[in-house]
Amino acid sequence: MELITGPSRSGKSRWAEHRAGNSGLRVHYLATGPDRPDDQSWQERLRRHQERRPASWTCTEVGLDLDATLDRFNAGDLVLIDSLGTWVSRALEDGELAWQERCSMLLAGLRRCQARVLLVSEQVGWGVVPSTAIGGQFRDRLGSLEESIVPFCSHLWLVVAGRAIDILPWSESVPRF
Repeated sequence: MELITGPSRSGKSRWAEHRAGNSGLRVHYLATGPDRPDDQSWQERLRRHQERRPASWTCTEVGLDLDATLDRFNAGDLVLIDSLGTWVSRALEDGELAWQERCSMLLAGLRRCQARVLLVSEQVGWGVVPSTAIGGQFRDRLGSLEESIVPFCSHLWLVVAGRAIDILPWSESVPRF
């Protein structure tokens, strides 16, 4: 599994698509974001993503059912999940116990998945304190979830300004207290 993270508009999705396209595997794109038909900016972003993907790739909109969807794939497949942040945002109304259960189910699904997995995720909270409680909850949940996924990853890509670096070999785990 590979986690590909970075700030907005950094090139995360393009890097994941590049890695997927060069893998030689059957690529399955799992979209976690909402449709938002009335949001023209969002529709334009979706259109650009769709145009970049080869016709041979399958695309499934999974919403919150990401963990169950992962069971469909085999060792000859590559699953590109875009993105963890939109998946987290869809579950912000979950209470803490429901959220922890959802995360446990996702981690179990990722561990069970026989396919190679590329997981795109946003980096939030780089020095900015969210002005709303829900913004803080999003930042905290996404950061904690990313941290729990990294031990299962063979690569941890940080993408900034269109440049990607695998930081896993150059980093150490921060102790939990």
